[in-house]
Amino acid sequence: MNLNFNIKKDFKNIEVFPTAGALGAQIENVNLSDNLPDNIIEEIYDALLTYQVIFFRNQKFEPRTQKAFAERIGKPIVYPFVKSLDEFPEITPILKKETDINNFGGIWHSDTTYQEEPPMGTMLYGIEIPHYGGDTEWSNQYLAYESLSEGMKKFLNTLEAVNISGKARVAKTRSDIMKHASVGLKGDELRAVHPVVRTHPETKRKSLYVNEAHTTNFVGMTEEESQPILEFLFKHQIKSEFTCRFRWESGSVAIWDNRCTMHNPINDYHGQRRLMHRITFAGDKPA
Repeated sequence: MNLNFNIKKDFKNIEVFPTAGALGAQIENVNLSDNLPDNIIEEIYDALLTYQVIFFRNQKFEPRTQKAFAERIGKPIVYPFVKSLDEFPEITPILKKETDINNFGGIWHSDTTYQEEPPMGTMLYGIEIPHYGGDTEWSNQYLAYESLSEGMKKFLNTLEAVNISGKARVAKTRSDIMKHASVGLKGDELRAVHPVVRTHPETKRKSLYVNEAHTTNFVGMTEEESQPILEFLFKHQIKSEFTCRFRWESGSVAIWDNRCTMHNPINDYHGQRRLMHRITFAGDKPA
């Protein structure tokens, strides 16, 4: 089995440089604020499907131009828990103040799997970046699934799992940002059931689709019965050989495919301010 999924691919109109063996690529010579021609947008999206997470440096977005570019990639949607920009409800400021302790989303996860139709992908734009720390990691869930034994794959292929918005592990990561940017939800309102192994609607590859932030148990099994297998999967799916890591700079942009990746923002910049603008893209019901 070849676990080096990140094979270099040729593109005609953009310069693409893989950043790790498992996933991730940086795209050069593109200004995302320009009115880019369709063929470049198509290649950017192709790179996203190929490398699962793509990075850009030295971008200058205003909310209007970030939204305009996002609409070329997918359909921006509103995040349910944190206040958005007044004039741009699709853009969520992700702010960690100097006095905050908890890093928003600071746990390995795929975004909002507690929704019936979780987002296809996410775009994050770095505005105020710590002098050090604050990197983000991503993990390739195709590889996480493909590297399992045939017996485990056969077992998991038949299962569905419960995903909730208020699991204690993730609720803690929201605690600081909810103090100054909550929309009024308590955090435990949302629940969805999804297959443990989902098939990507475009690439047709299978990937693991559980995560420690939101997944509580397998359907038809108690949390106690599910825990040993889920804990094994939570550790397995973030093995270092499945991951890449990105060092943020002001003007950096990352776009990732939530259908086949997980990510983890590292909380190692206490006492420093970090501000990002996030857009999530409408997805479909996992199958």
